Amino acid sequence: MKLIVFGHRLELGGTQINAIELAAHLRDRHGFDIVFHAAPGPALDLVAAHKLVYSPAPDVRLHPSMARIKALRALVTREQPDLIHAWDWWQGLEAYSGVHLPMGVPLVISDMMMELTRAMPREVPTTFGFVGQRDRAVQSGWRRTHLLLPPVDTLANAPGVVDGGAFRQHYGLDEDEIVVVSVSRLAKVMKSEGLVRAIRVIGELGATLPLKLVIVGDGEARGALQQMADKVNARLGRAAVLLIGALRDPRPAYAASDIVLGMGGSALRGLAFAKPLVMIGERGFARLFTPGTVPEFLQNGMFGVGDGAADNLEMAAAFTTLAQDPQMRRTLGDFGRDFVVEHHGLEAVGDGLARFCREAATARPRVTQTVRDVCRTSYYYLRERRFRVASRDQHAKP
Repeated sequence: MKLIVFGHRLELGGTQINAIELAAHLRDRHGFDIVFHAAPGPALDLVAAHKLVYSPAPDVRLHPSMARIKALRALVTREQPDLIHAWDWWQGLEAYSGVHLPMGVPLVISDMMMELTRAMPREVPTTFGFVGQRDRAVQSGWRRTHLLLPPVDTLANAPGVVDGGAFRQHYGLDEDEIVVVSVSRLAKVMKSEGLVRAIRVIGELGATLPLKLVIVGDGEARGALQQMADKVNARLGRAAVLLIGALRDPRPAYAASDIVLGMGGSALRGLAFAKPLVMIGERGFARLFTPGTVPEFLQNGMFGVGDGAADNLEMAAAFTTLAQDPQMRRTLGDFGRDFVVEHHGLEAVGDGLARFCREAATARPRVTQTVRDVCRTSYYYLRERRFRVASRDQHAKP
């Protein structure tokens, strides 16, 4: 089966990595003929590393984009795919309006957002990234849904695969320091709040505990975060917060960590390295990943929303407990690794997606259903004025 994977810009983000790794899995394990279509970016190296056939898409600011629709239509005409897999709602709408409706090409949309996008068509087979989101979609009228948990390659992301010691040596991380690693795009929306709070917590605890926060990533919030880090480091008299920029391969950072701080795919990859995890989200959310918190995260995704309190007590308590208890770090790390292998392993997630794609390639809704869906989608799109800048800030996701 020939599949066009239609992505956004190839940034070093969780959704982009998921799309690339799953595309390679579908090709290697299920024999899919894959063409990867997205705007170029730093993750293009990952596309090349997986030896995926790549077709560049226009890099635009406004969605839906006629330039992107024209490029997709030309690619479809040339490749004659059996199915298009669009990642996220803005690619989904471009593929839906530009190719699926006028050309009749079957379509699957993967919506990894934390809230339902009402302007999405409900007759198109759609995947969702956590249980609660899929349940809400079914209640809201989506008829063909699939749970697509964020996948993790548990062979490439595993203890001992890369050298964490070399990373610690390169960045001057002492053996007696408790290294907290965050791998994240430094976006002002959603992503940076947890890091701002983490820097503050390190500033509070760093006088009595040998904690060091290493932030791996880049983005428009980096300048402000660096200013905060400089103030904390000056006050403590040591480099307690270190921003090292983006890494094309962040695995050595995970391997070097004693504690991982993050959300979404980054959190899962940290768990895959058998590291204890402090989950973060919005409005001050921070929660230690334990057997007791697993049901919450399975239901709501690897993310959370707090009450907006400014005290950061949960994050401080989690850092303190883990810093003082090496055995707990080992126990929770082993538990997290087992969790990721069981629930998020690339093989199991990819096999489920392959079945869903094969079903979607032959599914044909009735004309009356399609007409109703077009009218409903158009109504919500126009009412919510979805024609807007699709910057990575606006669409950052865990």
